[in-house]
Amino acid sequence: MQLSKKTLASIRKNNKLSWPHEAIFSLPEKIIQFGTGVLLRGLPDYFVDKANKKGIFNGRIVVVKSTNSGNADAFAEQDGLYTIAVRGIENNATIQEYWLNAAISRVLNANDAWNEILSCAANSEMQIVISNTTEVGITLLPKDGIFAAPPVSYPGKLLAFLYHRYTIFNGRPESGMVIIPTELIVNNGKKLKQIVLELAKINRLKDEFIQWLQDANDFCDSLVDRIVPGKLPEQDADLAAQQLGYQDDLMIMSEAYRLWAIETSSDRTKSILSFAAADNGVIIDDDISMYRELKLRLLNGTHTFSCGLAFLAGFDTVKDAMDISVMASFITNLMLYEITPVILSEKLTQQKAKQFALQVLDRFRNPAIAHHWFSITMQYTSKMKMRNVPLITKYLQQFKTVPPLMALGFAGYLYFMKTELNTLEQPVQLQHNQQLIVQDDFALQLNKLWNEVGSIDELVQTVLTDVHFMGMDATTSNTFAIQVKAFLTELMEGKVLEVLKNSLQQQNANAVI
Repeated sequence: MQLSKKTLASIRKNNKLSWPHEAIFSLPEKIIQFGTGVLLRGLPDYFVDKANKKGIFNGRIVVVKSTNSGNADAFAEQDGLYTIAVRGIENNATIQEYWLNAAISRVLNANDAWNEILSCAANSEMQIVISNTTEVGITLLPKDGIFAAPPVSYPGKLLAFLYHRYTIFNGRPESGMVIIPTELIVNNGKKLKQIVLELAKINRLKDEFIQWLQDANDFCDSLVDRIVPGKLPEQDADLAAQQLGYQDDLMIMSEAYRLWAIETSSDRTKSILSFAAADNGVIIDDDISMYRELKLRLLNGTHTFSCGLAFLAGFDTVKDAMDISVMASFITNLMLYEITPVILSEKLTQQKAKQFALQVLDRFRNPAIAHHWFSITMQYTSKMKMRNVPLITKYLQQFKTVPPLMALGFAGYLYFMKTELNTLEQPVQLQHNQQLIVQDDFALQLNKLWNEVGSIDELVQTVLTDVHFMGMDATTSNTFAIQVKAFLTELMEGKVLEVLKNSLQQQNANAVI
């Protein structure tokens, strides 16, 4: 039986399935969403549906599909209904549940139904715009004409929609919208606003409209964090269909963890985003930089410090590594005792950092997510410099001692970058007798450095202090370099797990918390 509004009555209710009540289908459309991707369906749309089921937000979503990939007919055939299979660990408890989402009212293709999309601008209850058009989507195309049907770019489409709304409501301030991009760009709201304003000037739109665009609309920076891999593996999808009693061609899987941090100081915006009250995963704050810092340092930074070591130790996935006590201890202690102390501030307290770190550990242990360490090594050098060198520098300055786990993580990075070249002169690492191409813009330079330097001392010092690599101050990094060299020498003997144990012993002796 295919999932649809018509077949809902025939589907047996399941205590592991979140069920939409009939009144939801009559709720007004309050959001226009640019993008049909799994992240949008697994995070913002999840929050909206949860709020609707609690009787809080009471609004549905019109989705705009801008690409030719995928099939909009599947949404029509299922009346916008789809299932989220939530898999993960929260507070050491295993989460396995299904969420039947009824937040989407309809999906419109921008290429076929642009006038219908523009007509949504006349709906006074529609006050929110959400987007995820990938990072490339928020770019300025100077020749994008907003009177095309449709404009080419997402900023062009958004500008056309807002101009239509301005015209219909005669520029009344209360007709302004709350615009929340979820693209993975720092200051995504500010950047989108800048592009839209520039495009308005290029299209020679009147000054009164540009003033309304500037003052009446709230472009909010936002940060999203939830792993949504997409469709379930075929075997898992078949099992889900048996358990639920229906076929869902739009079913997706997500982890249990969820975060949507939205930056605004507007009381009007906070009132409009009433769905936030339904789940503590939605954060509305005047400044979301703390949440970005937590994610960048504790999650991404830990990944970057750990991925080379984990790969060299023979672990395929993050979950595999977390199953081995010494690797799990390294990751845990790195987060709690070396990274946490250097990111604390008046607002980012130790309690908040620890809570986030424990959530990250739950995520790393999730058996439903196969996050491969080798994929995490992509652009390893740039990530190490951007995410972790500031942590190393601050730790050295703040505590006047070397953080041993950071030093070992850096040594692991250097040893991972000791690559071989294949017949096409591409840098590779070997895993399970397969050559894997190392995707790093500095891989060939580091390969050459490994082959040409006279000593490990020279290698470590060059990578740490050369501005083309890490660019650390030579004086500050000197003691760190000595420890990195010692760990690197041990790693080259092939005893990764033993080196991990030694580093943990040093870390326990020097713990600062």
